[in-house]
Amino acid sequence: MDWQRFAQQMASMARDLLAQPTVDATLKRNTDAAYGFVEGCDAAGVLIIRDKTVKTLAPTEEMVVESDQLQGRLGEGPCFDAARRVDEERVFRIADLTHYQERWPAFTPPARALGIGSMMGFLLFTDEQNLGALNLYSRRPGAFTDLSETAGVLLASHAAVALASARTDAQKEAAIATRHQIGEAMGILMHRNKLTEDQAFDVLRRYSQQNNIKLREVARLVCETGTL
Repeated sequence: MDWQRFAQQMASMARDLLAQPTVDATLKRNTDAAYGFVEGCDAAGVLIIRDKTVKTLAPTEEMVVESDQLQGRLGEGPCFDAARRVDEERVFRIADLTHYQERWPAFTPPARALGIGSMMGFLLFTDEQNLGALNLYSRRPGAFTDLSETAGVLLASHAAVALASARTDAQKEAAIATRHQIGEAMGILMHRNKLTEDQAFDVLRRYSQQNNIKLREVARLVCETGTL
């Protein structure tokens, strides 16, 4: 691998990742970059686990989705373990899926049937949070080298920072939208029921607590129907 050229590509890609307007766009740019930058990589995707459910984000092809779902059903696999941060490891690599894998015995045979010859999983993390796993696949056994793994680690590091930033921005936008909707709902209640601002907010809060519904959902209900 030409490391000088690769370093230039990584710098360019880092700028591209930070410039993406949404979380989805950031992930898509990440997996496209993995496919182009990492030697031996035929497909890529990001696996996340939410409430014990496996989700695949920005897959470059359907095989990635099928592999992630397989690992979720079996509860084992390198990408699944990377996303859960099993044993504090940040990189999982299977060099050859044509051979028995003691660590993932149930996953290996059906993975071969999907056409996977070798694969790697990289934890996406920052100091504050785990974000999932970047997963790289090859149809050829032994396709990933030590250089491929090093390239994947660098790519995952850049992607994790950009993804964390994109997710933070999305959370801020959602919070602003929620505050706006709560304010609109309070205005409706104040106008219809001759309430003060504090009284209108208290109505929303009590309804939320009594019915175990999030405050933003209560506000949305008022905005849509004009009442509770």
